[in-house]
Amino acid sequence: MNDSTTDQFVTAGDEGRVRLVAKETVWKRFIHLQTLVFDQTTADGRVTRLNREVHDHGCAAAILLFDPKKNAVVLVRQFRPAAFVNGDPSFMLEVPAGLIDDDQPDEAIRREAMEETGYAVKDVQYLFETYASPGTLTEKVALFYARIDLEEKAGIGGGLETEGEDIEVLSIPLDEAFGMITTGEISDAKTIILLQWAMLNRAGL
Repeated sequence: MNDSTTDQFVTAGDEGRVRLVAKETVWKRFIHLQTLVFDQTTADGRVTRLNREVHDHGCAAAILLFDPKKNAVVLVRQFRPAAFVNGDPSFMLEVPAGLIDDDQPDEAIRREAMEETGYAVKDVQYLFETYASPGTLTEKVALFYARIDLEEKAGIGGGLETEGEDIEVLSIPLDEAFGMITTGEISDAKTIILLQWAMLNRAGL
């Protein structure tokens, strides 16, 4: 598939230093993989040509579910094929998360929280957005926080069988979960960010 584009400036600001010369779709199913060619004007005025690949599978949302009475967070454990390919432990501990699809981020994360954990959350607090890996991925993750009561589950959780999900739901004390970053038991970026946010803001949780 060829969708070549020439002489297009990207967006305003510093990106005016970058001109998109060409782009081509090389794969498009669940992910959209493009090759892109840019001309970039460097700080000393030189123009350099960059050949890059960009992977797009949509944007996502993630949420930290916290029970203030038990000072515990809800995490999920599931198989991650990219970690498997790297030779790392492939069943990873993470906060609930999922693709936004056609929803608003807050709607998407309510749906994902219910599907993955069985906890129904109404009042979600938007925190901020983060790029997962902006060198190659278009994915932005909207991060949220919500209080829950661990004793009040609205469903079973565990993910959707139709999507091949087999998700284990765990409640872990906040301090213990934070310590798992140091031990390497938690290595997922969005989860680390949300746990660090919780530790920085724990007085108001």
